[in-house]
Amino acid sequence: MPNYTAPLDDMLFLFEKLRDNKNYNELEKYNEVNSDLVKDILGEAAKISENLILPLALSGDENPAQLENGVVRTPPGYKEAYNKYIEDGWISLSCDPKYGGQGMPKTVSAFFDEMLSSASLSFKLYSELTIGAYNCLLRHATDEMKDKYLPKMVEGKWSGTMCLTEPICGTDLGMLKTKAVEQKDGTFKISGQKIFITSGDHDLTENIIHLVIARASDSPTGTKGISLFLVPKYIVNEDGSIGQRNGVSTGSVEHKMGIKGSATCVLNFDEAVGYMIGPKNKGLNQMFTMMNLERIVVGIQGLGISEIAYQNSLSYAKERKQGKTNNSKSINGSDLIIEHADIRRSLLNMKSIIEGERALCFWLSQQTEVSLYHSDEKIKQEASDYVSLMTPVVKSLFTDLAMEITSDAMQIHGGYGFTKDQGIEQLYRDNRITPIYEGTNSVQAADLVFRKLINKNGDIINKFIETIKFETNSKNEKLKTFSKELNNYVDILSKFSDWIKDRHVNDKDDVSAAANDYLKTLGFVSLAYAWIKVLEVSYKDYDSNKKFYDDKINTAKFFFEKVLPRAEFHYKSAISGSSNIMNFKFN
Repeated sequence: MPNYTAPLDDMLFLFEKLRDNKNYNELEKYNEVNSDLVKDILGEAAKISENLILPLALSGDENPAQLENGVVRTPPGYKEAYNKYIEDGWISLSCDPKYGGQGMPKTVSAFFDEMLSSASLSFKLYSELTIGAYNCLLRHATDEMKDKYLPKMVEGKWSGTMCLTEPICGTDLGMLKTKAVEQKDGTFKISGQKIFITSGDHDLTENIIHLVIARASDSPTGTKGISLFLVPKYIVNEDGSIGQRNGVSTGSVEHKMGIKGSATCVLNFDEAVGYMIGPKNKGLNQMFTMMNLERIVVGIQGLGISEIAYQNSLSYAKERKQGKTNNSKSINGSDLIIEHADIRRSLLNMKSIIEGERALCFWLSQQTEVSLYHSDEKIKQEASDYVSLMTPVVKSLFTDLAMEITSDAMQIHGGYGFTKDQGIEQLYRDNRITPIYEGTNSVQAADLVFRKLINKNGDIINKFIETIKFETNSKNEKLKTFSKELNNYVDILSKFSDWIKDRHVNDKDDVSAAANDYLKTLGFVSLAYAWIKVLEVSYKDYDSNKKFYDDKINTAKFFFEKVLPRAEFHYKSAISGSSNIMNFKFN
């Protein structure tokens, strides 16, 4: 089983030193969320992640969730851990105090999301979808509905799901077949089948609150006719008690490559009682509240799995001896593999990406809070646009790079990485779903280039580019080398953006073919932007913690020299166009 230690020093560094968003700091609701409080919360979060949840990773992989006589059984140890988890209030961390939550901002809860992802993604998914459903209900349900369902969900006694995909439709939700027939009492009878439903059924909670998209019998075809419904596993009585079983049943639990401890279910809805959330035919917009936040969290999953893969690779490289280096001082024996240049390159590649991702995620967390709670509508909208722009980047880049990092981790471990002994191959398998679910990474890239660069509020990508230029124009001489290098790649991103906009008018196949490359160019430049923020603090506060800041500066140097140049490669690859791709004749 892999070992794991939560990277508290780096997390607390970000919280204490990089809360540089003026608009975020104007949010009065978080005035009391200070460094001492966050240090205490993250310290306890580290303990539960390392001691309670980490051992569940192996248990879930060896004893997958399964359907027995109509009941979905979770792996050994899950029930006990879940009960302790909700007893200590961890599900409620970022929830509204009005419904029993602790009201912590995403600048704090995102760190816990990362820890849980490192410790056991399978276990995390049982509560993660509950928070997603909570967020959707919080923003779109009636007060009566929120009062009835949210307190139990925040407590963790009830869980939640997101039910979109059907056998004939995944991304193209306009093809859905699930029907909703209105009843005289204002409820709906929901009938249809949903597949790939994460935490769709299990034995951890008293009730499961399904959020289901369906088409009302009098609604138009396509995405314009989709509505959103709350469909509980058990009907909830007027007094809040649990009543009779609803018409929801589990057809099967998927047998998967990874995250085996998570119950991924086929759910059958047979005239199940459902309650419409929000206006009819606006269900897709409402569900996207849940999906967009979830996509950021999926990116954090990739970050968390990358972190534990890196930690174990570093530890192994410090213990494993193999061969001699060019400058070997060993006379009779072999050198530790960490002395080999290629191993060091792999480890620094992991480290520089992971720490850049964590810093970028912290920046995005601040923007998210501003987009939700700032009193100035203009400021709120600008932050919302940045969140919209960066959501597909974080979801796709972080998870794609996690595949690279977990693969490199297996390579560093050699033959031991390919066996189950070290647990490294499980990290690779568990992460493999992250580029797929919540919208595949190719769908995310298409969403970025066709919908996110420019919207009704203007040219978002150019605003972001100007923000980078303004905020990285430092007077610190030591930082100027990095800033100059970043500006070169910002210019490449700007040219790439102009090319995309031009091809959007003249040849959409070129845009489609370039989408993944564009996302990665934007992603690597964004990571460099986050690194500049880290470097600014590192040079300014250098004397206060020389060892820590030396590490940051040298890691950043590797990123700028060895990782950031990938941005130009993707640009050059993309602008070759799509003619060869589209004209190629497959036999």
